[in-house]
Amino acid sequence: MNDRPSRPTLAVIAAAAGVSPATVSKVLNGRTDVAPGTRERVEGLLRSHNYLAPGGARRARRSGLVDLVLAGLDSPWAVEILRGVEAECALHGTGVVVSQVNEDDARPPSWQNLPVLHHSDGVILVTSTMTAEQRAQLERAGVALVLIDPVNLPDGDIASIGATNWAGGTAATDHLLALGHRRIGMIGGPAGMLCTQARVDGYRSALERAGIEVDRELIRYGDFRHEGGFARTRELLALPEPPTALFAGSDQQAMGAYEAARQAGLRVPEDLSVVGFDDLPMCEWLSPPLTTVRQPLEEMGRVAARTLLQLLDGQPLLSPRIELATDLRVRHSTAPPRTVQPPTSPPASPGGPHDGRRRAVA
Repeated sequence: MNDRPSRPTLAVIAAAAGVSPATVSKVLNGRTDVAPGTRERVEGLLRSHNYLAPGGARRARRSGLVDLVLAGLDSPWAVEILRGVEAECALHGTGVVVSQVNEDDARPPSWQNLPVLHHSDGVILVTSTMTAEQRAQLERAGVALVLIDPVNLPDGDIASIGATNWAGGTAATDHLLALGHRRIGMIGGPAGMLCTQARVDGYRSALERAGIEVDRELIRYGDFRHEGGFARTRELLALPEPPTALFAGSDQQAMGAYEAARQAGLRVPEDLSVVGFDDLPMCEWLSPPLTTVRQPLEEMGRVAARTLLQLLDGQPLLSPRIELATDLRVRHSTAPPRTVQPPTSPPASPGGPHDGRRRAVA
């Protein structure tokens, strides 16, 4: 059964009114730079489709607040996103209200009610599921929306920000292949997340291009946290033919892999090479410093805030989907497997313990 809202999109209303979607957005946000006749025509259509209250237009922008809703506040990943959102909003004199939604809770998440309660201008929703009902509720309240790394595939006209996850997964796996590894384990995040699927697909693609059959036993799914990385690494190391290298779908899972290897009496990278994903600030302080795929988390937060403010100003977006480039940071958690002669030009530079060579991933 299709539970999407029955109201037409703003683009349909714009076509019916003979104006651009940006003009419809300006009317919704109470902007004054719209001709009276055009405003009256657009407001009539908006009112007939329940975008506006019978008495008139939606409240005018701005309250000077936006909501940042995260699936969890206890990870360094979330802190980097928050840092970027706050920095960009501060440039525009906008405050940020931070909330957490626990989607594992039996009660339905009620974050979509928060903007109405404190008269927020818009919402940035991070790594959460977006339902048609939630979107319709925000639209009825006149609240703009931007997604960061959404769990499910959003409607085409919802603004979303992410990173080049497929390219990052390919780069991580290519790096391990270049070192001579052939048994490469993959520990993704939650299986249902779009970013997890893209990273695993990148891993698969790199193996297939190298002529290596993908072994499903080597692919496990965790939770992006230390515990998931620890548990899944123990499973992989218990296989009759364990991997010589691991690509973890997050840095926190890579840290869990470090501990699992230690408890198994293995050394990183001598016995097990490990690559992470995120490039959290503590990666270069691990022992050994972690080779990882950097995604620009703080910049993702900045771009999401900038996009939301553009929507609130009635500015048209060049594209509803923005993906920022990832790049591979080679440090000292990866090395050739013991059974392979090291290449004459090693991929990791022989500098100090915290050096890292960058490789751009478009």
